[in-house]
Amino acid sequence: MKYLRQLCIIMLVSFAGEAVRAILPFPIPASIYGLVIMMVLLMTKLLPLSAVEETADFLVGIMPVMFIPAAVGLMGAWGELRPVLLPVAAILVITTVLVMAVTGRITQLLMKMRKGGR
Repeated sequence: MKYLRQLCIIMLVSFAGEAVRAILPFPIPASIYGLVIMMVLLMTKLLPLSAVEETADFLVGIMPVMFIPAAVGLMGAWGELRPVLLPVAAILVITTVLVMAVTGRITQLLMKMRKGGR
C-alpha cells in the first residue's frame, strides 16, 4: 500500500505538470514542469523525501527498460534515418559535449560560491 501511495503522489505531481503546461503558453514539456514542481516540493519540505523515495528509486532502477520501445522504433525507421544519420550523430556528439561542459562549469562555480560562503 505504501508503494501505491508513493506512486500516486508522483503521478499527481506529474499531472500538475500537465496542468501547468496546458495553462502556460511556453514550449516546455509537461515533464519538465513536473520535475520542477517535485523539486520545489522536496526542497521546501512540503513533501518529505520519505513520501516518494522507495518508488522513485524503483522507477529510476527500471528506467533503462523504458528505452527499449524507443530503440525498437528507431530500428523500424532505419530507412528514413539513414540519409540523415551523419548530421544527427554530429549534433548528438556536439550537444552532449556542450551540455557536459556547461554542467561542469556551473557545478564548479556553485562549489566555489559555497566554499567562499563558509
